[in-house]
Amino acid sequence: MSAPRRPKPRHRHLTRRDFLRRAALGSALAGGLPLLPGCGSSDGLGGRGSGDGMAAFRHGVASGDPLADRVILWTRVSGVSAPTTVDYVICTDAALRDVVGQGSVVTDAARDYTVKVDATGLRPATTYYYRFSVGAVQSPVGRTRTAPQGALARLRVGVVCCSSLAHGYFNAYRRLAERADLDLVLHLGDYIYEYGSGEYGDVRAYEPAHEILTLDDYRTRHAQYKTDPDLQELHRQHPVVAVWDDHETADNAWRDGANNHTEADEGLWAQRKAWGVQAYHEWLPIRTPEPARPERIYRRLRYGELADFVMLDTRLIGRDLQAALTGASDMNDPARRLLGAEQLAWLEEQLAAPGVTWKLLGQQVMFGQLRIPSLPELSALTGLPVEQLQTLLQGLPIVSTGGLVINTDQWDGYRAERMRVFDLLETLGVENPVVLTGDIHTSWAMDLARDPVNPLVYDPLTGEGSLGVEFVCTSVTSPGLDPLAEFAPLVRLFNPHMKYVDLARKGYLLLDITAERVVGEHWYVETVSEPGGSESFGAAFAVAAGTRRLVTAEQTSPKPDAPALAP
Repeated sequence: MSAPRRPKPRHRHLTRRDFLRRAALGSALAGGLPLLPGCGSSDGLGGRGSGDGMAAFRHGVASGDPLADRVILWTRVSGVSAPTTVDYVICTDAALRDVVGQGSVVTDAARDYTVKVDATGLRPATTYYYRFSVGAVQSPVGRTRTAPQGALARLRVGVVCCSSLAHGYFNAYRRLAERADLDLVLHLGDYIYEYGSGEYGDVRAYEPAHEILTLDDYRTRHAQYKTDPDLQELHRQHPVVAVWDDHETADNAWRDGANNHTEADEGLWAQRKAWGVQAYHEWLPIRTPEPARPERIYRRLRYGELADFVMLDTRLIGRDLQAALTGASDMNDPARRLLGAEQLAWLEEQLAAPGVTWKLLGQQVMFGQLRIPSLPELSALTGLPVEQLQTLLQGLPIVSTGGLVINTDQWDGYRAERMRVFDLLETLGVENPVVLTGDIHTSWAMDLARDPVNPLVYDPLTGEGSLGVEFVCTSVTSPGLDPLAEFAPLVRLFNPHMKYVDLARKGYLLLDITAERVVGEHWYVETVSEPGGSESFGAAFAVAAGTRRLVTAEQTSPKPDAPALAP
């Protein structure tokens, strides 16, 4: 979701050396050469690595992308300035007595002293505990879980997105970390934000203080995020499956540029994007699908016979420029792409792949249609001045058409591409598709129909005509549309396929998955303005297998006998 567009500070100028380095990488990218290694390491505590030989694990541990026999384990070594050997141990007990795996890896400045181990030889559907060490220095103990094989009774999955450090504290991460019965957590993007201190939010200051542009900048920002205790605890307790959105590079990014990038002042977009991508792969526990093409992040993770998690990229690899910046008529251009032809063909293969009950599509921007009245009409309905509404929507790529306001950054701006996905769902006979979405900093639950305002296509009372359902997760901290919160019923009035809308509260989505149904629960934290606080249940909606429509549901119960959390 876009932040208000503001003039950029001009305190950061490119030197001739900066320009030559950027131009060199831009040429390398154009020629298909591999990314260049970095020139140093950030310690996430306000400066560079000390190089004094005193190793430390300041950024915690993490795991991710579980398969039935393996999982990615991650950490980062601070305080060193030469190639460093890192040992690891994997156990079945939290006391680390029952060792089932161990090994050593070497990290260095080329990977910013991060460590990623693809730990193999593990058993399906099993909780493991792990720890890293450098000599006598030990990391915290982490906890992870492999994916299941075969029949599976139930899954519990946390879903999060949009954690602007400048807008508050990550209490949602902490509440999820405390849920011992989760099988995994999905992060749907905006894991970091690229702004400088005070440019978008002012609760906490950023490191570095300026907008991040270079590889070292992106590494330093990731390092700062990884010192947050709530984020560290989420990663320590649960495996995370992550995809990026726009702020991991720059606001409202697309294939060849971004709203928050000006090449005349900030260098080649291709280089900035490549550096953001490189730092992301270094600092996240992600299994890179194609190491020679790190810009490809879309991938599938199978969870037994119950679910496929199909993780998409609607941001960097295939997206054309938003229609609000090219012309409103472009929304209907059949040539416009959001996924791109290659990713769409890959998606078709995943949707057609047999063997599971549910196809869950983890992606970034709202798939279902969202229409709101024109600003003058919305002003008359809400009593809010047009000027205030314009401020709320400032920076969003919106257009007015047919008396309605459309956000062209989401699938509404890529209508032909959405129809291609609808065609796949229909022609392949996908019985149980569930779209999972982040980006918009608000909570939604809706049926997915080709034309939800046409009663000949979709019946909101029976759900007839729906081809799937969508759960949109609110943000961890990033601001929603609080002044419009009381008018959520008005939004639903203009969008009959929507069953739930909350425009203000922060938190996470909890999925409870069985062969019979998927329940999506919206949970909200008490505050983001300070650490701690309680959480509360908001609402639950369910889709029964084979129905492709949402109904209201009751809150689910935790799984019994959950494995112990890491100590």
